[in-house]
Amino acid sequence: QVQLVESGGGLVQPGGSLRLSCAASGFTFDYYSIGWFRQAPGKEREGVICISYNDFTTYYLASVRGRFTISRDNAKNTVYLQMNSLNSEDTAVYYCAAAPFCQGLRKGEIEYWGQGTQVTISL
Repeated sequence: QVQLVESGGGLVQPGGSLRLSCAASGFTFDYYSIGWFRQAPGKEREGVICISYNDFTTYYLASVRGRFTISRDNAKNTVYLQMNSLNSEDTAVYYCAAAPFCQGLRKGEIEYWGQGTQVTISL
């Protein structure tokens, strides 16, 4: 059974940091690119960042460049999203998704989705 399980969300003050994890199972993780998406209340889901199967980073959202970094540990079938200098506009449900290529993820050619983890930035 294919699973993508996000964790690490929570409530953080502005300027704080969080690290999200996306743990994968049920498919050949090494062959897949993993992207992070987010959906804020009342808004459409948007792509944030992606790491390719060969460890190349693609930023989908310019506003997170310099604040968010993505990494992967193929031995643990896990992708991490390190988020720093968080602000209220980062409040959203964060989802990870899998597909062979980051370009495909960006176009919505997604094979697997996680269930999401809530990130709230507030005083």
